[in-house]
Amino acid sequence: MTAPAIRSGRAVSEGGSRRLILDMAARLLRSGGYHQTTLREIAEAVGIRKASLYHHFASKEEIVEAVVTDGVRFVHEAVAAALEAAVQAGPRQRLEAAVAAHLSALHGHGDYTSAAIKVFTFGSGPTPQGVRLSRRLYEDVWRGLVAELQQAGAIAPGRSPEALRLFLLGAMNGSIDWYRPERFDIGVLSREFAALVAPDGQGIAS
Repeated sequence: MTAPAIRSGRAVSEGGSRRLILDMAARLLRSGGYHQTTLREIAEAVGIRKASLYHHFASKEEIVEAVVTDGVRFVHEAVAAALEAAVQAGPRQRLEAAVAAHLSALHGHGDYTSAAIKVFTFGSGPTPQGVRLSRRLYEDVWRGLVAELQQAGAIAPGRSPEALRLFLLGAMNGSIDWYRPERFDIGVLSREFAALVAPDGQGIAS
């Protein structure tokens, strides 16, 4: 695989080498996945020797874990901020705000978030505890949102909250394969996605 960018060693030392390594790793993981991305390719993309990576990370697995954790964190922070801003809004409006924030962060940090989705399971090895924790904490945000909708009567009785959460997260994350900013408006998409979970006219309006 051809490295997406070559940076000089001086650029690395002056520009924050750890973040640059993660930026290049995220780009390579997004395009090639876990198994196709090597430490040599990451080093070449950054513009340093492979051995220099070990000044910042102990292994490829540690680099991948950092990329995945950042991918989850970027989205989690965006959604948390959106919900805090919409704390006085109704459950349906909060859902739309959360969906819009998730989609905006998902595509605004595309290399990290796409890599996180692609390499969440690290081949034959166990998923690191830190990654599992960050994923679980973010998933809990959506469990809470679905619970709010259920309590407000915005979800049809008998629907499985967990199935709705998985459906919504899967639909949003799946947009990495088809979303193009010139074709879709995130505000419109957020209303459409929210309507799939809590249809208009079901219990409450917004």
